[in-house]
Amino acid sequence: MRQTRACAAAACLSITGLAQTAAVPGNRLEPVWDMDRLSALNDVRLTLHEPKQREVSLVHDAPWEGNVCCYHTVFQDGPLYRMYYRGANWDKKATHREVVCYAESDDGIVWRKPELGLVEFEGSKANNIVWDQLGSHNFAPFRDANPACPPEQRYKALGNDGSAKAGLLAFVSSDAVSWRRLRPEPVITKGAFDSQNVAFWDAGKQCYVAFFRDFQKGSARHGVRAIKTCTSKDFLTWSEPEWLTYGEGTPQEELYTNAILPYPRAPWIYVGFPKRFVASRTTPWDSSGGGGIPGLSDGVFMSSRDGRRFARWQRAFLRPGLQRERWVNRNNMIAWGLVETAPEFPGAPRELSLYSTENYYAQGPARLRRMTVRQDGFVSAQADEKGGTLTTVPVTFTAAVGAPTALLVNLSTSVPGQFRCEIRDAAGQPLPGFSLAECVPLYGDGIELPVAWKGGLDVGALAGKPVVLHIELKDADLFAYRFGAVSANREK
Repeated sequence: MRQTRACAAAACLSITGLAQTAAVPGNRLEPVWDMDRLSALNDVRLTLHEPKQREVSLVHDAPWEGNVCCYHTVFQDGPLYRMYYRGANWDKKATHREVVCYAESDDGIVWRKPELGLVEFEGSKANNIVWDQLGSHNFAPFRDANPACPPEQRYKALGNDGSAKAGLLAFVSSDAVSWRRLRPEPVITKGAFDSQNVAFWDAGKQCYVAFFRDFQKGSARHGVRAIKTCTSKDFLTWSEPEWLTYGEGTPQEELYTNAILPYPRAPWIYVGFPKRFVASRTTPWDSSGGGGIPGLSDGVFMSSRDGRRFARWQRAFLRPGLQRERWVNRNNMIAWGLVETAPEFPGAPRELSLYSTENYYAQGPARLRRMTVRQDGFVSAQADEKGGTLTTVPVTFTAAVGAPTALLVNLSTSVPGQFRCEIRDAAGQPLPGFSLAECVPLYGDGIELPVAWKGGLDVGALAGKPVVLHIELKDADLFAYRFGAVSANREK
């Protein structure tokens, strides 16, 4: 059998696994998005999955919006989904001033633009504008999860006036719609900020983390668009910015935006959806859309466990596809935000929704389209019908209280496909009762399917000991795994 430690040739992912000096926590969800938690693959490849295209969420057809509306941010705030974006229009020049618009939803699927009565536009306040001053070009809000955050600053944002070197201003709000500047001067000044620049509170690191655009030395005459990061304890004083790094062999590409955020189901892991920009490419057919401005874009996927070293896929996560207006300058920009929404089919697990721009720079208003992926479903460990195996690094877990402890997997198989797992000790020897031959073949589709052996599914007796998972897949995709309690209404 062919054995691979990494999968760059097969799956266009360049990342080197970190050497593990101790067992990693097993009760946490572990998506199999990179090699950091895997020690070996045999006839298994890490496979990137494209999102499913859904309905158009917003058409930017209001007088204060237009064909260059972008830099959307989306987050769930209790029962409400909130969205912010730039309202702007272009016809050889800007036809009105840039404004920050607001939309909301009860389910993340059907969106409305409320009349807020806050900002006047052409003599009327009957609009959904929340800001029209400095910072409107790329205003990027978030709900501050810092427990020490004062109520009057519960919502924060970074914004810029559209000038690459003007610096990022900080904004705060108590209600998510009435905003003010936190201080007159920019809080981050070392970068090229005419892009979407984002921030959030990291509960694990106990600090704010920002990701923003700058130009790195490279093949382009003015440098290559790339991503920097810095941190802050108070959202005012920020650390010295540092460049993101990628796996060995990852090519230098223009990353126009970053859309980086903690993954909601495993917030110690960051995910990002940069807009990859190819300046030399133009619309591949005659079209008046785009105004003849060169540059095409698609979306890529990347992930990180430390916030600086990212596994970035070279294969596109979001292609323009068959829609001609998405083969126009600066389309396919994935919004900042990843929210849980109702499933496509009754009884199925809830899905993750993302949003992306289309019809940007084209004739007619820009649009925002919703896309979905299964939970943890960006990348899978995949084997064909001939089968293959993967082996994890050592993990330890704690036993559940008051319920059996099981190995739970996010898995999808064909009807004849299957999953089996052998639990080994740290030296690589099968543990009695948990060999591959004793594992009950598992097939089906679910995000938390319990694995069983002939003696049952409870693995609590192995708690506290370093163990290695040796997994066999046949015509199956493994997305994630963890050890945890088996609930009474577990998936069948």
